[in-house]
Amino acid sequence: MTKLSVNINKIATLRNARGGDFPSVTKAAIDIQSFGAEGITVHPRPDERHIRYADIAALKPIITTEFNIEGNPIPQFIDLVLANKPHQVTLVPDAEDAITSNAGWDTIKHADFLKEVIQEFKNNGIRTSIFIDTDLKLITGAAALEVDRIELYTEAFAHEYTLGNLAAVKPYTEAAELAHKLGLGINAGHDLSLDNIAFFKQEVPYLDEVSIGHALIAESLYYGLQNVVSMYLNKLK
Repeated sequence: MTKLSVNINKIATLRNARGGDFPSVTKAAIDIQSFGAEGITVHPRPDERHIRYADIAALKPIITTEFNIEGNPIPQFIDLVLANKPHQVTLVPDAEDAITSNAGWDTIKHADFLKEVIQEFKNNGIRTSIFIDTDLKLITGAAALEVDRIELYTEAFAHEYTLGNLAAVKPYTEAAELAHKLGLGINAGHDLSLDNIAFFKQEVPYLDEVSIGHALIAESLYYGLQNVVSMYLNKLK
């Protein structure tokens, strides 16, 4: 079964809009895990516009499933991850002022840098994943870095799916098949939703984990958080 990791950044965005600690990101994490989710994801950014660096230390003791910290491996981020030692770190090449992640790594151009960072995390017992597009050359490049997993960047699929273009999933199927052949674990995330997750899961083999935040929290406004987590888990079976 593909694991569901819930990204709670949007809970922090709502909290930060009014200050204080409501809604609480720690209570949200506890509740989401109790509803059946198999992981909690956070993506701290340097401007702390949603998840704050201080949230990481508060979350670490209450994560009973899997803790995934994702972000651009600038020195501040690396120090944060090493200080808190999550189960998984996901490296994302987003600019400091990016609204959201919008591209995967060029595993050939940035090979030396990535290999050094990946080795640092692996030396500290942290499973490492990299955010990546479906270009098969880049998948092969990822394997050469000795990374544990890749996370397929799914925005292009999600956009085309809304237009009725079901063939848009084919590059993801091919990327997953190659990654598995090369010994890589496979995660996926970005714009996956209740509308498209079942089809994506059906068409993309060897899928270890999906990380879903924006859509899941938005859908919870209509259906309730517990219901939505349950709906995702059912669609991932």
